[in-house]
Amino acid sequence: MEENNQDTSIGQDRPLNSEGVGATHDQIKIGLVEDQFLFRQGIKAILSSWPDLEVMFESTDGYSVIQKLKECSTLPDVMLIDMSLPPDGKKEYSGLDLTNALKDTFPNIKIIILSVYDDNHFIAKMIKTGAHGYLVKDSNPQEVYEAIVAVHTRGIYINERTLLAIQNNTHKKNTSKSLGNSMNDVVLTRREEEILILICKQKTTDEIAAELFISPKTVNGHRNNLLQKTGSRNVAGLVTYALSRQQF
Repeated sequence: MEENNQDTSIGQDRPLNSEGVGATHDQIKIGLVEDQFLFRQGIKAILSSWPDLEVMFESTDGYSVIQKLKECSTLPDVMLIDMSLPPDGKKEYSGLDLTNALKDTFPNIKIIILSVYDDNHFIAKMIKTGAHGYLVKDSNPQEVYEAIVAVHTRGIYINERTLLAIQNNTHKKNTSKSLGNSMNDVVLTRREEEILILICKQKTTDEIAAELFISPKTVNGHRNNLLQKTGSRNVAGLVTYALSRQQF
């Protein structure tokens, strides 16, 4: 009973945004893909204690998620996906497989990976694949909340652990082989360079527009150009790209 009260009190605390002001948001629709019943119910109870979060989709496996989503009248804004999921018969179907499927079928859904794995290469791989954030399962509820809000409003959540993983993984690749005619040969305009740096600082479109004295539409245009030029799947991929060029 005491544990339930503690979780609820954590959920009701209003987090501070980057300016130190209590954050307010429209209700964010959450999907949970987790095969462990107790963990799924626990995180659902914690997330539901925030009035601006609504858990409206659950699945115990990954291979049925795409079909289930096609039958939904409303899609989740953010999906929290366990990395280790049950196989589809004899075929493995992990969080990595589901991430790829979601990016192809429902590219507007933001993805946060929840995993017990704390390996640099593995974390960097998931971000490169298309995940918008990565959390280990020992993360505290407040960080999970902040990650959800961040990927929903900014398109990315990169904490210190994820940033270190990307940096280490990028450094290893760059020291083991020459990039040749790969990402380092992409030519960016000065404005694209400026916007890339601000994206890496997890600024929103409106914040970037205000800082550079341009319209949000112009920011979105430059962001789309950056995605195409760098071959990134989302803004998290742009962070990986920027790190490979030692711009962040």
